Amino acid sequence: MNHAERTAAFEEFARARAQHLHRSAWLLCGNRADAEDLVQETLAKVYVRMHRMLAPKLENPAAYAQTALTRTFISARRRRSSGELPYADLPDRAVGDHATAADLRLSLADALAELAPVDRAVVVLRYLEDLSVEEVAGMLGLSPGAVRNRSMRALARMRERSLR
Repeated sequence: MNHAERTAAFEEFARARAQHLHRSAWLLCGNRADAEDLVQETLAKVYVRMHRMLAPKLENPAAYAQTALTRTFISARRRRSSGELPYADLPDRAVGDHATAADLRLSLADALAELAPVDRAVVVLRYLEDLSVEEVAGMLGLSPGAVRNRSMRALARMRERSLR
């Protein structure tokens, strides 16, 4: 496959998967701007991987992209965790009449935001992306038992938060 064919294949892949990747990224990041940055960084990694001449052909580019997205998110959170501090009080924002679905989505985003990056990734991949324990374990480099344990504890923290 020559360079033009690889580029065309990547563009087709990016168009087909961008919306799914953005949804996963938004669930991980909790905001649109960071999600868009994460998707761009992920697509750049997929592009490089698809264009390497000596690398073996990607068997499942969608799985590679999801794994790259998740690992990029976790790596970025590790780098920033020492320098950023959350605010206790958020600036005032307009309160409107939100639909129940929007309230639920915001509650979910708030609950996910309080989890550690790896726990957040486990919850998103396991329950929102509907991946198996084994798939999540493979993507994150954890044992299946660690995925189950992190899932259980993260969901307990999310439930505890919703009761407050």
